[in-house]
Amino acid sequence: MNSVVWIIYVAVVVIFIAAFWKIFVKAGEEGWKAIIPIWNTLVLLKIIGREWWWILLMLIPIVNIVIWIIVALDLAKSFGRGTGFAIGIILLAFIFLPILGFGSDTYRGPAAGALATAT
Repeated sequence: MNSVVWIIYVAVVVIFIAAFWKIFVKAGEEGWKAIIPIWNTLVLLKIIGREWWWILLMLIPIVNIVIWIIVALDLAKSFGRGTGFAIGIILLAFIFLPILGFGSDTYRGPAAGALATAT
């Protein structure tokens, strides 16, 4: 039983790494950046158009949940997807991130940057 859990765990981790690798490549970043902890979050923030210091907000309890929801919304919008897809990323990331990475979606630029310049 314990070995089955480990196999599933490793499979999910590999899926996440592959999905983020493809997402990074679609956004014009090198895919290997997806496997470096902390750096991958900084690159993700850059892709969606948020400042680097948002990673500090992710260290604050409760605030980090709100920040990750905003990041998911911005990631979906950066690839031309809507709020429904972002909710899918939030609740079922192991399904929706591979759809984003391996699907036909194209990177349309940082969503947060577009919002900031529109106001």
